[in-house]
Amino acid sequence: MKLYHGSTSVIDLPQLGKGNHRNDYGLGLYCTEHVELAKEWACSSGKDGFVNGYNLDMTDLTVCDLTQHHILNWMAILLENRTFDLSAGVASAARDYMLQNFLPEYRNFDIIRGYRADDSYFSFARDFLNNSLSLEELAEAMKLGELGEQVVLKSEKAFSMLTFDKAAPVDSSTYHPKWVSRDQKAREDYRKMKERSNPLEGTFIIDIIRQQWRNDDERLR
Repeated sequence: MKLYHGSTSVIDLPQLGKGNHRNDYGLGLYCTEHVELAKEWACSSGKDGFVNGYNLDMTDLTVCDLTQHHILNWMAILLENRTFDLSAGVASAARDYMLQNFLPEYRNFDIIRGYRADDSYFSFARDFLNNSLSLEELAEAMKLGELGEQVVLKSEKAFSMLTFDKAAPVDSSTYHPKWVSRDQKAREDYRKMKERSNPLEGTFIIDIIRQQWRNDDERLR
């Protein structure tokens, strides 16, 4: 598998345990299969960066593909790793319920594939927890803006199968506006979706809690 990692520096020897442990899926090397997307991520801070290219030998590596799980599994993993504003009472109760009932076993996999929780996606998840976005709308929102999926290396075994190819400089004057535009498009599409939504329809987190939904609930299919 060919992978790309956008960064402010060249990373020719990635190491497990480095980086931000509050990322979407915890510590790991966050990559994409799309070089143009990696270039945008490299300049997300508004500074010039680098796109690092790697080759990953997938032989015998285990993969947790969250795109094949339901959306509440993805949400529960975010809740375990990211920092959310849980000031509202329902949001705090939602967090506890999600972690108790929908957190999948993902820690022992070598690779995780899933959505990338950019700022706009993160705001969708927060609205769901605060009971202002239905489950059906959350699933629709995840398709907005084409923010992409990420491939995350999570184990020593995965890192040992990774080979550095090359790094190329990325000009922020070109790619930071693209990153901003992608995020803004997702937010604008989300605003339009909310304008045509009916708050009396759909399944909200308070419904899920009151009706005692579980991970194998047929309604999640």
